[in-house]
Amino acid sequence: MFVLGTAGHIDHGKSALVQALTGIDPDRLLEEKERGMTLDLGFAWLKLPGGGEVGIVDVPGHERLIKNMVAGVGGIDLALLIVDASEGVMPQTREHLAILDLLGVDRGLAVITKKDLVDSEWLKLVTADVEKLLEPTSLRRAQVLAVSAVTGEGLSELVSAIDRLVSSAPPKRDIGRPRLPIDRVFTMSGSGTVVTGTLVDGSLSVGQEIEITPRGLKSRIRGLQTHKTRLDTVLPGNRVGVNLVGVAKSQLERGDVLTSPGWLQATTRLIVELRLISYLPRSLRHGATVSFHTGTAQAMAEVRLLERTELRPGEAGLAHLSLSKPVALVRGDRFIIRSPEETLGGGVVVESRARRYRRFPAGGIESLRRKAQGSAEEVVLAVFGAGEPLEPAALRSRSELPASELEPALESLVEQGKLVAVGEGGSRLFFTAAGWERLVAAVVGTLERYHREFPARLGIPRAELASRLKMSVRHQVVLARLLGEGVIVEDTGAVRLPGHQVRLSPAQQAKVTAFLNELEANPYNPSRELIPDPELLNLLVARRQVVKVAADVVFSSAAYDEMVALVSDYLKSHGKVTVAEVRDMFHTSRKYALAFLEHLDGAKITRRVADERVLY
Repeated sequence: MFVLGTAGHIDHGKSALVQALTGIDPDRLLEEKERGMTLDLGFAWLKLPGGGEVGIVDVPGHERLIKNMVAGVGGIDLALLIVDASEGVMPQTREHLAILDLLGVDRGLAVITKKDLVDSEWLKLVTADVEKLLEPTSLRRAQVLAVSAVTGEGLSELVSAIDRLVSSAPPKRDIGRPRLPIDRVFTMSGSGTVVTGTLVDGSLSVGQEIEITPRGLKSRIRGLQTHKTRLDTVLPGNRVGVNLVGVAKSQLERGDVLTSPGWLQATTRLIVELRLISYLPRSLRHGATVSFHTGTAQAMAEVRLLERTELRPGEAGLAHLSLSKPVALVRGDRFIIRSPEETLGGGVVVESRARRYRRFPAGGIESLRRKAQGSAEEVVLAVFGAGEPLEPAALRSRSELPASELEPALESLVEQGKLVAVGEGGSRLFFTAAGWERLVAAVVGTLERYHREFPARLGIPRAELASRLKMSVRHQVVLARLLGEGVIVEDTGAVRLPGHQVRLSPAQQAKVTAFLNELEANPYNPSRELIPDPELLNLLVARRQVVKVAADVVFSSAAYDEMVALVSDYLKSHGKVTVAEVRDMFHTSRKYALAFLEHLDGAKITRRVADERVLY
């Protein structure tokens, strides 16, 4: 399903043409019917010869109602630019066409109405004027047709032309993020609150839980209707009415967005690529206040230009917009800005949740340009900023790319070597290639300094390494990657460089040798006086040469293992053992026997029951 929007000057026959094509009067308000002038958005639909349908949004043409016009054309796929044959191109013809151009509408038709009121020579002149008007715009390829809603002349050719455009149009994208910018809110007797709009980016289904943003309201879909037909599911691209559960009409207004819960955040600060209309009589200065329009929403905005102090007519540049109220939008959305008298320009959203305004350095501007104009891969690279690693959730938020675009872009960038992925699945951490190289260099440098500072240590504990590098809680997956690549080695709980070897001074080596000889000579009654300083003792513990069971009680590993085996066998045979029995078993002192058993308790080999030990 596609949506067609009318555009054109007041009284040029937009509503009359819609009624002649569809049999539906789009003017729904009593005042509109009394005055014969469209004041707000009107809606109709047209059955096409090819069997399809196209929804129609009829917009007002009066200059004072441009904001309503913008709300109507925000979601259209095709445009009908209407020009009265007897009057020709008028001010709102130009302004409406400029708005369509700024919104990127590039499929449509130019329709010269009231053909029956002019002769053929005049019609040729008007046609030439319209073709010239279209030439520099996104509708430069639009066919120009002349019709009469009164006599019906040219209507069948117009319907055929619309059918061809619809049948050749690319399918609407469904990226699983439905958005329905609300353009009408009303109450139906027996049903409750109904909202209407043009659905984009995803599907809606009856029974689905939804959210209204920026209001933060939660609801459920009671019913869906398109062109007076009830449906269980509505696909993107359709005009749809949504019957909501538990939400009052007074809680909603035009500009709100209906969506699936949890992903769409309203914003008051955004970065945009802004282009001014070429025929404006003056420039737009830094700090100007304008009205901002996107989808069906409207807010006042302060424009802060990021690259210059003013933007001249026809020029484009990056700008920071501060909105007067939260608006729900995403990267890539189109917008229009206006003064009270005229449309000034428009463009595309580059970042929907920007930081507070500040002038950007040249590198920052270049990054923003890649986000504005680049492919999905370029957008992903641009969001890394200073090169900090990012998780998938942060990448989704910053890039504002749907999963269908983000995931292939990430995989491609990893294959190209531009990104490095650490970890698995949704918990992966992504680095730029340069960022990963910097991290590896930092790890190697930190270990080199540590080895120089503590040559008698096997390496640095993981937690201390992470602290020195100021790494996040995700440091474990980073270290696992470095271990897998052989950049670092883990040895008895310590991390070291592959080539690192412990170096002891002659004096240190003499102390270690004397202590180990003493343990071998007196395995169960080791001397406390020869215990080396903590640095050397920790090295022996790490090497599994000794076991420290208390602050001043150290056994050789061989003696400790033998003692554990003998006590375990004794407990299996006798069920329990006392400190005195262990003392006598090894001909040692009570101090050593008690320290040994308390160590076994801590290791959950034994368990104390009163003054005895049993197996754990």
